[in-house]
Amino acid sequence: MSSRFRVMKTAIAMVGLAAMVAGVPARLGAQLLGDLTPQLPVSDPTCPHFGANAGGTTSQSFGNDLAQPVSTVFPNARRLSSLTSKVAAVLPSLPGGGRTGTSMDLNSAGIIDQYLFSAMESAGVQPADTTTDWEFIRRVTLDLTGRIPNPNDVLAFVADTTPTKRSALVDKLIGSPAFVDKWTMYFGDMYKNNSSNSQINRYQPGVQAFYQYIKSSIAANKPYNQMATELITARGDSNYVTGEIGYVVGGYVTGGPMQDIWDQQVVNVVNDFLGISHQNCLLCHNGAGHLAGLSLWGGKQTRAAAWGMAAFFGQSNTTSTAVSAAAVTPRYWTLQDNYTKYNGNYPLNTTTGNRPPRQPLGSLTTVTPTYIFTGETPKPGENQRAALARMITADPQFARAIVNYMWAYFFGVGLVDPPNQFDPLRLDPDNPPPASSGYTLQPSNPRLLNALSQAFVANNYNLQWLMRQIVNSQAYQLSSRYDGTWNDAWTTLYARKLVRRLWGEEIHDALAVSSNQIPSYTTQYYGTISYAMQFPEPVGIPDGGSGNVSGFLDAFFRGNRDDQPRSTAGSILQTLNLMSDSLVMNRTSPTGPSGSLLFSNIGQTNAQLVNTLFLTILSRYPTAQEMSVALSNLSNAATRTTEAQNLVWSLYNKVDFIFNY
Repeated sequence: MSSRFRVMKTAIAMVGLAAMVAGVPARLGAQLLGDLTPQLPVSDPTCPHFGANAGGTTSQSFGNDLAQPVSTVFPNARRLSSLTSKVAAVLPSLPGGGRTGTSMDLNSAGIIDQYLFSAMESAGVQPADTTTDWEFIRRVTLDLTGRIPNPNDVLAFVADTTPTKRSALVDKLIGSPAFVDKWTMYFGDMYKNNSSNSQINRYQPGVQAFYQYIKSSIAANKPYNQMATELITARGDSNYVTGEIGYVVGGYVTGGPMQDIWDQQVVNVVNDFLGISHQNCLLCHNGAGHLAGLSLWGGKQTRAAAWGMAAFFGQSNTTSTAVSAAAVTPRYWTLQDNYTKYNGNYPLNTTTGNRPPRQPLGSLTTVTPTYIFTGETPKPGENQRAALARMITADPQFARAIVNYMWAYFFGVGLVDPPNQFDPLRLDPDNPPPASSGYTLQPSNPRLLNALSQAFVANNYNLQWLMRQIVNSQAYQLSSRYDGTWNDAWTTLYARKLVRRLWGEEIHDALAVSSNQIPSYTTQYYGTISYAMQFPEPVGIPDGGSGNVSGFLDAFFRGNRDDQPRSTAGSILQTLNLMSDSLVMNRTSPTGPSGSLLFSNIGQTNAQLVNTLFLTILSRYPTAQEMSVALSNLSNAATRTTEAQNLVWSLYNKVDFIFNY
């Protein structure tokens, strides 16, 4: 490697993400790295679920009034808006290749576009242009499958003049094997499927069984209400066999009474399936005072009402048994509804454990299962968890929650954000909170949220239908660039596409696909794995692997599905990994293995080689300036091979390789 190139690598290491060929400004790299999410004050700073240690989930979420600073409405929106402006400022503009213009016939637009573009028009905000075909195919392929597109597919798509080619591409991607891998990973994150966390160890056979349940459900496009019901009600003698019991088992809590377990199990259900995290707070204390400024609904609730929700698990018994009498571990988990000590009720009889004491309230010594949002109770003889699943999936909030989770993924910012902090008393545009409450409506577009949620229900809770609605919308297909002066307050109007830093698994797989060096990780329980998006859990590489793959993925904050949520924040460590990790460096070699990117193309002319490398790695051709610089570097025959290697390395370190825009 040339001395000039080594000096350049050292310089880039000091400033963050950069690209030799494109000449990305040095100051940008450092600016892209920090997580700019502001830390907002909360009324109860002792609560571990909010504040400085909450993983970026704190939000006052005071409403959708754009006259307020966006940071007090949706804190994440300000960070992503600022990041998008920085990234878009250095992205190349390639002429042609896509639909242009921002006007459309709202009478023929889908649900999403009708509401969003009407809101933009009412606010006097001009949306960004429609993104080009070059950008769209890379964007939607990454979002739906976690992979970058094949270069031949890119060229065929751009050349296609069929008006419906974008929706046809979406249909091709949805349901594909890569799609199943991506969304198995997504819901594995949501349901926290891991072998070991701070409370329990599912062990790898249990993780594998749960993983297979999620994967088969995604592959079959199982209605989401059915999936939720199966997870909430699952029973079995071994989580190694009945993988879906791994969801409720994940709520097991050590070191306390049975109520601690029931509390956490219902917390998980309400958070995941209703998007309401404040259930956790209420199981420790009444909402009055403690939840002021966070939730109008939560501030009116009592701890006794929250106990009524936990009581739905009052029949449930979660136990573990050693696989072999000869050793304490490994163990398998059993989940049955055979706990009869308190007749399925929730006793108020604790002074120890992980939550404050539970003591009688006057003559009330046990709490019966009662749905906190309606007061409904189980039917006579009805299994209590089955009753809870019935009430959860029939609740309009169930559809709103998953629609909002999906929206937050595809658009970067939820209609309610953070997505798990819904306030049920601030959702109805026809019944807004009284002015005296100090609250306004919570969603940025409440009528859109309600309409899309109702349509989701009408379409049989079909996740694939929902994804099609989102990615086929004109709003999703807007450019991340913005012609004119951008106002952060417009972020929750979704007037431009917000960029997303790729997941670590996506970067790993993009390196593998583009270089045509597909790894093979041999494992005991999971067979041979080639793509990081196929890993059943984010704790190392199960039973094997090579190099520093786990460290590489961890640098991109894949989380651990326990106390470290997945994050798309940046860091200096990410930059260093992209510059020097063997996963990258081994894929810049022109000498092999046979069939790899440079090995197969080094014999091309300089111009052909540059075009091939850009198209394969970045899904686009180089700009005139990029081509000029690359050709100049490749012009010396004595150093051509090294410069070709340098070019590949540079493309892997470019902003538009690392971000989906």
